[in-house]
Amino acid sequence: MAATPPEPLASELTANAAEAHAKAARGRYLRTGGAIVALLVVVAIVDAFSHGAFLTPANLTNVLRQITYNAILAIGQTFVIITAGIDLSVGSLIELTGVVMAMFSNAVPLQGVPLVVATLAVGLAVGCTAGFVNAVPVVKLNLPPFITTLAMMLMARGLAFKLAHGRPVPVNSDAFDAVGTGFFLQGPLHALGLPGIPIPVIWMAVLVAVFAILLTRTRFGRYVFAIGGNEEAARLAGISVATVKTLVYVISGGCAAVAGLLLMARFQSGSPQTGIGSELQSIAAVVVGGTSLAGGRGSVVSSFFGALLIGLLNNVMNLLGIESYTQDIVLGAVILLAVIVDELRKRYLSR
Repeated sequence: MAATPPEPLASELTANAAEAHAKAARGRYLRTGGAIVALLVVVAIVDAFSHGAFLTPANLTNVLRQITYNAILAIGQTFVIITAGIDLSVGSLIELTGVVMAMFSNAVPLQGVPLVVATLAVGLAVGCTAGFVNAVPVVKLNLPPFITTLAMMLMARGLAFKLAHGRPVPVNSDAFDAVGTGFFLQGPLHALGLPGIPIPVIWMAVLVAVFAILLTRTRFGRYVFAIGGNEEAARLAGISVATVKTLVYVISGGCAAVAGLLLMARFQSGSPQTGIGSELQSIAAVVVGGTSLAGGRGSVVSSFFGALLIGLLNNVMNLLGIESYTQDIVLGAVILLAVIVDELRKRYLSR
């Protein structure tokens, strides 16, 4: 009888686990650190070219306000992409939820905070339901997420145009003014020569913090990474792959609803054209932030820095008077560079 090979010693198992943990930590540091370094380099170059017009409190506040919506979309997109999926429907869901929320706010006899809360609840119901519909063909029929979310993108945009009759739906209440255009601590900060903190930026910061904790400090977050790293191994380990993948698309749809509320509040209308191109911007933010399109690696915080980097580039090109066509070329080059860097980083980590 052949001898059974000895089982690995506990010390060997501990060493292997420590090595795997160190490699994962090194990957997180590279992703976040790379995004921060790139951001600092861009800030330095931008400020030099703008002759000091860039690093002003008013301009930086404007940049943060502008990236809010893309950063919120990128949160949900990060969860989806870590599981090796993609969500092309988020731009259309901004439009659909914005139109539905505008119509709802005009139809109910509520004012003030109750109206905002009820409207957000309706928007979340629509966005999360659309996310669930996105997930069902993926987890039940094993269809490619690209196809299912593309179909949702077309259906949601068409429904938004149909409900709004092709034009923006004005919001008849001023309850959303503070949500869309208000400032926090405007008085004290103004006394120091600083603008207040835009309310949408606070929404963004809270969501980034909450979902970063969810992804990195909870069992659900570990399951998301496990599925993206090796779905079959995650299934054999007892993880409910269908449930987790469904929830990540629901999260993405919910983030789109929040972005839809903030945009509706900012423009005081729900428009069926607000989110055109937003799905590509959110994917770009996630990729530039270092999340792997192959799944298994990513960070909400890094995606935020990716959105911030794109926002800074757009801002400086606007300051320099560069036309939109050239801006698209630059953004495309940045995305390509980010993918190349991700591939080089992956080869380095695999050594």
